Amino acid sequence: MEFSEHIKTANVEDVVLRQPLHPASKGTLCITGHHLLFSDREDSCRQVLLLLRNIDAIEKSVENLVGYSSLFSFADHGERSGSSGTIIVKCKDLRVLQIDIPGMEQCLNIAHSIETLSNLDCVSEMYPFFYRPSNHSVDRRWGISTPEQFFRETKGLSFLWRLSSVNRDFSICPSYPPLLVVPKDIDDESLKKVSKFRQGGRFPVLCYYHRKNGMVIMRSSQPLIGANKKRCREDECLLQAVIGSSDRGYIIDTRSGQQSQQARMTGGGFEPKSCYSCWKRLHRNMEKGKTLQESFIKLVEACGDESHNMDRWLSKLENSKWLSHVQTALSTAGLVAECVERDGHSVLVHGSEGTDSTLLVSTLAQLIMDPSCRSLEGFLCLLEREWVQAGHPFQQRCFHSAYSHARLQQESPVFLLMLDCVWQLWRQFPLALGFSEALLLRLANEAYASNYGTFQCNTEQERCALQVKEKTYCLFQALLRPVEREIYTNPLYESTDLAIWPSVHPQSLQLWRRFFLRWTPQNRHLEEAQEDIRNMILEWGKLSLR
Repeated sequence: MEFSEHIKTANVEDVVLRQPLHPASKGTLCITGHHLLFSDREDSCRQVLLLLRNIDAIEKSVENLVGYSSLFSFADHGERSGSSGTIIVKCKDLRVLQIDIPGMEQCLNIAHSIETLSNLDCVSEMYPFFYRPSNHSVDRRWGISTPEQFFRETKGLSFLWRLSSVNRDFSICPSYPPLLVVPKDIDDESLKKVSKFRQGGRFPVLCYYHRKNGMVIMRSSQPLIGANKKRCREDECLLQAVIGSSDRGYIIDTRSGQQSQQARMTGGGFEPKSCYSCWKRLHRNMEKGKTLQESFIKLVEACGDESHNMDRWLSKLENSKWLSHVQTALSTAGLVAECVERDGHSVLVHGSEGTDSTLLVSTLAQLIMDPSCRSLEGFLCLLEREWVQAGHPFQQRCFHSAYSHARLQQESPVFLLMLDCVWQLWRQFPLALGFSEALLLRLANEAYASNYGTFQCNTEQERCALQVKEKTYCLFQALLRPVEREIYTNPLYESTDLAIWPSVHPQSLQLWRRFFLRWTPQNRHLEEAQEDIRNMILEWGKLSLR
């Protein structure tokens, strides 16, 4: 496809741009296949470069200042009547821009181009496939962590576990990576049978090994028990091999008991006690999908309320239930960590598909327990393992943000919810995490609109088919370059081997202001103060080293 086909008007002069935290400015607006570029007329250095993929919705309006006969052509009518138009651009990073364009036709052309080019659904046409960094020394080797590396570096893992290549051609499970860590006593033929018994082929695999007591966290999708109460001996043997001679393991189902029961009517279900006698099942109802997306939309709407009425604001915040989702996620992760760390039992986490709340819980539980996941590099490796390689469908979940007028389909801000939970940990334990809040904000932006290919596609299989790793650059590698590392490192970081147990009391959880309120004047003052404090800490650190 030629992007030029969708661009009827490429440049417009005398455009007025109004954006948050900046005075209105007049200049030239340009549209390309992937970007919207505004150049200020008075100061050529003042430019706004907006990735079209970052645009979630637009609203357009046109008006004629003087009416004329329909005998005039459309273009001539625009000139004589003094027609003009306004486009409101609502971005996925929650920024709202207003663009005033002289000329009705030009306004409609620009609006049409933005709507079309910001909603391309062909992955290979998106900007990461065209992006070429100015620093050509960027390493094209993809990723910072592999299953082999994880297996090799996790001490003690090789005694009872092995690295299986049963999914090397993605034929067993399209959403799993080619290599997986499984119990050593379970052969690949058994794994193939277990995969047919789990939704989407997502059979139980290891994602965390506790070095102190040898307990593990496994994750999977739901078993396909169905109304007829089907059994899979190989699945039962696999879970028994996980706990060995231990008296008990825990299954944390991220659905309510009622939801798990209802899933049997559509072929899913849960592990019955009679067949999994050594496993105790606990239910923790975690919302996802449309419910979570609607909660996000309500919160963003509340944050955009300009009535300055505190009672109304608090009511809208509560009605969004976003902080309730944060509380549930952190408490469920805390439960998993408590089972492993304090009680010394292995845990299997799953919901229905195992690609959303399951990954959210496993990620947070590892952050709570494992100090190696709390450094900058360790955290990025964790995200690569638990979200990119483990098959979170980024393309579907992050196709739209909170402003889109499109009908909700598979969008859900699960990854954003995870980042919010990590921010709560970061705020409660300011010395224990080796990365800054700026990293979490950057990741939130990149998941929805990025120059890099890391969050493209829904699975490793899709990335291989589209050659994402050969044709795009890796975000995580870029974030670990020296210049970026300095920005995203926490200067107060002090590594600790202790678990960090978050408080989930309502008074302990706060709205993530620098994300949800980042475009307000009040938050700009907060950012400036925090940046001053950070610079003082960095300066103090340099002086102490002299």
